[in-house]
Amino acid sequence: MRITQLFPNDRRNRNAFINFPFKLYQQDPNWIPPLKIDMRKIFKPNYPFYDYGKAAFFLAHNDDDQIIGRLAVANNHRYNEFHNTKTAFFYYFEVINDNQVARSLFEKGFSWAESQGLTHIMGPKGFTVLDGFGMLVKGFEHQPAFGQPYNPDYYPQLVEALGFTKTKDIYTGWIDRSIEFPEKILKAARLVEKRMGFHAPMLKTKSELKKVINDFKMLYNESLAAPAGNPPLTDEDMDNMVGQLLWIADPRLIKLIYKDGKAVGWMLAYPDVGNALKRINGRLFPLGWLQIMLEARRTNWINLNGIGILEEYQRLGGTAVLFNEIYKSVMDFDQYDYAEMLQMREENINILLEVENVNIKFHKTHRLYEREL
Repeated sequence: MRITQLFPNDRRNRNAFINFPFKLYQQDPNWIPPLKIDMRKIFKPNYPFYDYGKAAFFLAHNDDDQIIGRLAVANNHRYNEFHNTKTAFFYYFEVINDNQVARSLFEKGFSWAESQGLTHIMGPKGFTVLDGFGMLVKGFEHQPAFGQPYNPDYYPQLVEALGFTKTKDIYTGWIDRSIEFPEKILKAARLVEKRMGFHAPMLKTKSELKKVINDFKMLYNESLAAPAGNPPLTDEDMDNMVGQLLWIADPRLIKLIYKDGKAVGWMLAYPDVGNALKRINGRLFPLGWLQIMLEARRTNWINLNGIGILEEYQRLGGTAVLFNEIYKSVMDFDQYDYAEMLQMREENINILLEVENVNIKFHKTHRLYEREL
């Protein structure tokens, strides 16, 4: 076995890095392939992450020169400056069920991180806001939502054997048309909207959605970025996120809550297109894009990939309004029957307490790991 560091101009190994999971998961019916065109972007110098970070990519080869593992390690300068830390992140970890292969990959990753002056490593955590984070530790029998991490059940054991320990758990739950939201929450939301002046206008077109992007950016940065451990979004981050989501977005599912003309809360939801990604097996062209567009129009699943409200408005009942909007996202549109609430952090006590009150069924847990170098 040997470990090699991949450089962006090495086309052969770059393709091997991208293609390895397609071989690893070929017998797993739950795995959702990424778009290869998106994966190629991470090796391009103009990828937004490289404006404020560096990354190294590693491949494990067996004696027959077959790929048996991969790993990326990143130094996010903005994160470390924002938190005054020296933290590396690992991501794109995929490997056969072999402790020695995993150890060899991470030893190379650790050495690279130390050469960057870093003293701590955390992950899995991706390069951008839309990259998933955490390693699946519960719910292996379920198909991941679009963009949500998925891995074999042996991965946690591999990283824990390397000295990684839990940083936090992140929970995913779902609701469907059979759920009975407590009437007191729905009543409270209607009362709060009337008395406090909260309102959530429906966005009907993508043009209307584009007009509120700045409000969304402000709300993300003030209500979720720091608690989630992320530095504030840059304009380039936002443009990248909008570009990835806008073409499949149903504007009716994206909500901004206003009070006295000020945006105070938000909900990011979009149709799940995972089944289309399975069918096209990572290939957007020539007709993969059409499959995705059609799936966005006919899927009955919604991905809820972020909710937040400014702290000073939570005590005024804004959280009830937010959950009422979640409820309406499933109940008000004939197309949708299910909504999956993705990756709620365990330290977000207020949101989790509210979730317990609305009978959301938790079925997946992801874990963020860390260790000192």
